[in-house]
Amino acid sequence: MTSRPILTTESGAPVADNQNSASAGPGGPLLIQDQQLIEKLARFNRERIPERVVHARGAGAYGYLEVTDDVTSYTHAAFLSEVGKRTEVFLRFSTVADSLGGADAVRDPRGFAVKFYTEEGNYDLVGNNTPVFFIKDPLKFPDFIHSQKRDPFTGVQEPDNVWDFWSHSPEATHQVTWLMGDRGIPASYRHMDGFGSHTYLWVNAEGRAHWVKYHFKTDQGIRCLTSEEAQELAGRDANSHQQDLHRAIERGMFPSWTMYVQLMPVEDAAAYRFNPFDLTKVWPHADHPRVRVGRLVLNRNPENIFAEVEQAAFSPNNFVPGIGPSPDKMLQGRLFAYGDAHRYRLGVNHTQLPVNAPHAAADNYGRDGAMRFDGNRGRAKNYEPNSFGGPAETGRPLATGYEVAGLVGTHEPVAHREDDDFVQAGNLYRLMDPAAQARLVANIAGGLAKVSDDAIVERAIGHFHAADPAYGHQVETAVKELRG
Repeated sequence: MTSRPILTTESGAPVADNQNSASAGPGGPLLIQDQQLIEKLARFNRERIPERVVHARGAGAYGYLEVTDDVTSYTHAAFLSEVGKRTEVFLRFSTVADSLGGADAVRDPRGFAVKFYTEEGNYDLVGNNTPVFFIKDPLKFPDFIHSQKRDPFTGVQEPDNVWDFWSHSPEATHQVTWLMGDRGIPASYRHMDGFGSHTYLWVNAEGRAHWVKYHFKTDQGIRCLTSEEAQELAGRDANSHQQDLHRAIERGMFPSWTMYVQLMPVEDAAAYRFNPFDLTKVWPHADHPRVRVGRLVLNRNPENIFAEVEQAAFSPNNFVPGIGPSPDKMLQGRLFAYGDAHRYRLGVNHTQLPVNAPHAAADNYGRDGAMRFDGNRGRAKNYEPNSFGGPAETGRPLATGYEVAGLVGTHEPVAHREDDDFVQAGNLYRLMDPAAQARLVANIAGGLAKVSDDAIVERAIGHFHAADPAYGHQVETAVKELRG
């Protein structure tokens, strides 16, 4: 008979009895000196860390990106340097608005966050399953999320709040059309596309720069749920998407996505027909065709959900040589906000957790703080510059700079000749066949009809009229019918 390991306390002392608490006699009160009891209860009280305010409910898996096409004329990033090269990745999927205890099959954007463990450090690409978003300035982000989360008085998501914010934010019309359309509820994480959504910067070895947008097209094909199918599935299996991903990988059915980019020479941005850094707009493929980069495959499930999915920390500020940010205002806000969220949730040393630790050697002067794992660099100096052989700067920026000018202050965005909050929403509506248009209208009307304030309803319907007269008319008619 194989002997079992000995159960110990966290300090390593053997536990004699893990079934009965120490007490003053068989029927007496319990003793505070019972180390095992106090330690277990104290740890249990602290097992949950603060959940993410957004993207709380998630699933993830490991895999790799394999380069299939030469893109060295656009970027000198080492992990994209040659055809056939593989880089390990961790990909976290998530819903956006609901809490950790919510269901998977709901109408909501999906997070699509990829961590590339490159030889030059971690590169984090934080995106969604939609190429656009509801707002274009990060100053509005807390208000937007508050409008979509539980109401402070009723404790539930309120249609009044949701549609009130959208009705005051005409730039949301494009994303609302995405969300309320057929792709608003993916059938699984495997059957949806992913997008970097923001505009980024790629620079090649000669210093030539391009603005870039990322696309991950599912190789499994797009599959979506109707509102009725999603409601039934969410009630039957709240963990449907997480379980689908886990079981597919365990069976060896490794999901994959083909990675593409759209590229725009840096000098073309100023004269482009609309603001290329506006997160509420897509770049039409006719203007900037997709260029294939590689294939992303997920082939390994996490061993521990808390350690590897809940503690996974992504920040769009984690760049590598050859890749940098753009003036996209939403991206600029997220460059700060994501890292700050992780320092709050996980601590200042969260980058040492295995799922977040770079595979490349990390050497810097960060010291101290809670949960330091690496011996705090021992006797090495904790300042720079120094005369004792510590790490030194390279003098080589990760990406080339771009010119900026103007007075410091709050500014409305500079209008390009075709900047408009409604054109692309109308284009998306007209791309749909009549049956898809009818489902879109039914989904919108189902929410709008529950709004108590007629002014909110009228403002919202006005946005759909501006996108396309038929679109607005159908929504208006459907809302009136539902309200009787």
